[in-house]
Amino acid sequence: MTGITGAGTLAALAACTPAPGPGGASDPGAGPSSGTATPSPTPTPTPGPELPGGGSTLFPGRRMVALYGTPGTGSLGLLGEQDVDAALQRAAELAEEYAPFSEEPVIPAFEIIATVASAAPGPTGDYTSPVDAEQLAAWVEAAGEADTYVVLDLQPGTEDFTTQAKALEALLLLPHVGLALDPEWRLEPGQRHKEQVGRVSAAEINETTAWLADLVAEHELPEKLVILHQFQTRMIPDRAEVAEREGLVLMVHADGNGSAEQKLETWRSLKEDLPSGMRLGWKNFIDEDSPTFTPERTMTEVSPQPWFISYQ
Repeated sequence: MTGITGAGTLAALAACTPAPGPGGASDPGAGPSSGTATPSPTPTPTPGPELPGGGSTLFPGRRMVALYGTPGTGSLGLLGEQDVDAALQRAAELAEEYAPFSEEPVIPAFEIIATVASAAPGPTGDYTSPVDAEQLAAWVEAAGEADTYVVLDLQPGTEDFTTQAKALEALLLLPHVGLALDPEWRLEPGQRHKEQVGRVSAAEINETTAWLADLVAEHELPEKLVILHQFQTRMIPDRAEVAEREGLVLMVHADGNGSAEQKLETWRSLKEDLPSGMRLGWKNFIDEDSPTFTPERTMTEVSPQPWFISYQ
């Protein structure tokens, strides 16, 4: 607000100064003319938790560029090729490369595989293994301190997405943490990874998102991103029945690799009949794509521009 200056200042001071008493000074015996008590000041509302970059609404106020993978191994993506501090720096530098091609601010992100599909039955017998809980929490905490968004990715095997999401409730309570569901790794009983591409029903997705939306509402959290990985329509055969949820932003993430023509054809297929309210994301594979799209190519040839770009 612009301050009052000059003559306006004198007038304002005169209006706020008590009238002089008989001795020329203010009369200490003169009480308030209204006889009413001074009202207490209205307390300032406590601000709620915010997203990296500020605010409580994800889009369209930002885009995200993420390193994908899991801590401790480079075989599953770029994220695990270095320690957490170097990964944060790498994500920030990658996000900066996209800034010239986006009208919106571009913020760095991690997409961390929190449960990893396995060839063996694993500790639960479901062909999935959780990553070390302490290590996962340390990476999530470090990302929050660095104003970096985190998406926890689930590869559930024969376990269901809702059960695995609930096991991560403590991390999902953090305002900078979202969720990714990867149907490729959702098996039916008797199936095995790599022998076929998995799939998930809209009913299971809706059960998971209903639980997460309740968590957001109960704890007054900012919007949470929910990524649905997909590179074949059969992976979510009844996608039209996936429900919108207050407090959540659902996104279909084009997860296929290959030539530029193959990737763009997958993109065109996935965006057809996209349910209302869903946004689109894109993945660049460093080793499997031929060629890997540059930031400029990702933002100029992929239409509409993706809101979340990850690197594996």
